[in-house]
Amino acid sequence: MTTPKTAPKFTRGGLNTYQRPEDLRRVTRALRQVGHQVALVPTMGALHAGHRELLRRAKRLPNTVVGASIFVNPLQFGENEDFDAYPRPLERDLEVLGEVRAEFAFTPTAADLYRPGAQVTVHPGPLGDELEGAARPGHFAGVLTVVAKLFNIVRPDYAFFGEKDYQQLVLIKKMAAELDFETKVIGVPTVREADGLALSSRNVYLSDSERADAVVLSKALTAGAHAGREGAEAVLDAARATLAAVPRVDVDYLELRGNDLGPAPVDGEARLLIAARVGRTRLIDNVSVLLGAAAEHGIPTGE
Repeated sequence: MTTPKTAPKFTRGGLNTYQRPEDLRRVTRALRQVGHQVALVPTMGALHAGHRELLRRAKRLPNTVVGASIFVNPLQFGENEDFDAYPRPLERDLEVLGEVRAEFAFTPTAADLYRPGAQVTVHPGPLGDELEGAARPGHFAGVLTVVAKLFNIVRPDYAFFGEKDYQQLVLIKKMAAELDFETKVIGVPTVREADGLALSSRNVYLSDSERADAVVLSKALTAGAHAGREGAEAVLDAARATLAAVPRVDVDYLELRGNDLGPAPVDGEARLLIAARVGRTRLIDNVSVLLGAAAEHGIPTGE
């Protein structure tokens, strides 16, 4: 005779932490059964003001229980990347979740999420091999696989992602639509430091001089955005000219794409995306750009 499992506890108004997927699944199922919505902010931890903004946006939803996952996903790190060194300040992260009044934290281990010998992943399609995917083969298969697992475990009504990782956001939205997830994926504009640097957990790797150099990424994007009225080549030329002033920054790519990351339109809204190494740290950023006649209605200064 088997002993029935004890139901996982959940207390409204406080932070409830779960490691086992089956525990969180039972809690969120019960919450939906009594009429609550559930919102999830997937993270790899090392929470900063950008994550706080995602959680604050989620908290605005009525009748919604908001939580975050904290999991450094090994599937999205390639060989010679910073998986072992990636910051994991779990206690501080839980404090941050408490400060923003999140109500659950999901903190699984790799063994909790991935069965031994598991081989099935979510293929991102052709876009997964471009931009970040070209520099980090297999990265987006790892991202989409873990996000699909989180969506299946939590079954959130809403999931919030930052626009700083714009290609990731586009691919997650495509996955949710094409694989018929019921979760609504919501993008939130990039949060920046006062000098324009996009917030990232990897910014902690930068030395003081590298931190000063890194600001050129956002300056280049802003210069490009202001050139939108003159067309795509003017956007790229303006951004390149700004980057040239800091030759220590090693640019991986600078590309102008449509909002769906297809070809950029002649007129209309586009995305200017950049990836570069500052010292040993690889940073990415992007900005919305109005091209041609659309720029007559105003030049964007951010996402």
